[in-house]
Amino acid sequence: MTTDPTQTHQYLSREESWGYDRRTLQYIQNAAAHGLYEIRGLGAKRRLPHFDDLVFLGASLSRYPLEGYREKCSTKTVLGTRYATKPIELDIPITIAGMSFGSLSANVKEALGRAATAMGTSTTTGDGGMTSEERLSSKTLIYQCLPSRYGFNPDDVRRADAIEIVIGQGAKPGGGGMLLGQKINPRVAAMRTLPEGIDQRSACRHPDWTGPDDLTIKIQQFRELTDWEKPIYVKVGASRTYNDVKLAVQAGADVIVVDGMQGGTAATQMVFIEHVGIPTLAAVRQAVEALEEMDMKGTVQLIVSGGVRTGADVAKAIALGADAVSIGQGVLVALGCNSETYIQNGEHHSAHADYTAIGTTPGTCHHCHTGKCPVGVTTQDAQLEKRLEPEVGARRVKNYLQTLNMELTTIARACGKQNVHHLEREDLVALTVEAAAMAKLPLAGTSWIPGWQ
Repeated sequence: MTTDPTQTHQYLSREESWGYDRRTLQYIQNAAAHGLYEIRGLGAKRRLPHFDDLVFLGASLSRYPLEGYREKCSTKTVLGTRYATKPIELDIPITIAGMSFGSLSANVKEALGRAATAMGTSTTTGDGGMTSEERLSSKTLIYQCLPSRYGFNPDDVRRADAIEIVIGQGAKPGGGGMLLGQKINPRVAAMRTLPEGIDQRSACRHPDWTGPDDLTIKIQQFRELTDWEKPIYVKVGASRTYNDVKLAVQAGADVIVVDGMQGGTAATQMVFIEHVGIPTLAAVRQAVEALEEMDMKGTVQLIVSGGVRTGADVAKAIALGADAVSIGQGVLVALGCNSETYIQNGEHHSAHADYTAIGTTPGTCHHCHTGKCPVGVTTQDAQLEKRLEPEVGARRVKNYLQTLNMELTTIARACGKQNVHHLEREDLVALTVEAAAMAKLPLAGTSWIPGWQ
């Protein structure tokens, strides 16, 4: 049998190189043409080991499930019990992550506050300070202290229910934030005490400390400022998680927030989003091991964020050792991010023309940084922000959080738990070698934990 050399040549002439596929070719061509790195919003687009790579071992004969309609499953969550005299008490272990006013519109911040209040959970300010809309609509509001200190106000710290000191973010650990000039309207500029219409880049580290000892001093300052009432969170972008968690605990944190690389952002260099940090699965395991080694598990609470989208994701994070989760991108999607339509005055309107205008389509948009959000979520444009009405947004986010909580309790009952916080590692197995090694769980159908035994 002979091979037709013409056919072989035709095959090779159309074969895409793995190392230089169309995406890589386009990257090099754009870099050569412009000499600039790409900036975008949202999170990593490539496939990473994720909660989807884990499954639960539901109850059967060796364990009994709970009846869904007759046996209760508690979701009450308490955060900040270590030192604070007024810990945070939540009805559900699902919180809304810090997203700034500037990145998001004032209407969105109000909608998030309303939804969080309706579900008995918390929302978080983000960079740029506290808006009146957010404080008035949020029963429980966490105030972030970031390296930029944009909009930072000690009086607002006292008005908050907890303080979150942000060391890093999962989408860009080691890097500062960005808010491009097209989103700096007069109100945003005034809150940040910076020029209108000019790109704002945040520092990558806090200006008044250089290490863990200085973090200890900062935590003490916040405790004195708030009469030891407010819990102090410390948020780290997942990279050197094991050591970072230990240092934060040693510095006096009440709550640790670990943000994996699947977490999103309003704007940063794409090279950060895709190539810096570690997946949430690995970060959770490292954080829990650090707390257990210090005998602080349960004394210091752990919040996990970065790629949490569904009730199953929430349940898996808790089973791995988290006390709660924090959600950003999922909440934006619930508001309408990447939707084909937006709701205004009770009617659905097509947003296709607006997606086309910024060179994208519904479902593939990551143009949060442009300020031209077709559905009015990540914008400061006076006309576009009207496309997100607070009442509509609040209802959609409330429905989303309610669904997540129902799925969480459904899984907990199926595992025989009367409290979602009773979910444990023994309830999980991994479907891939990579996920098993990162999460330190056995591969399904075996007792083998790759890399550990």
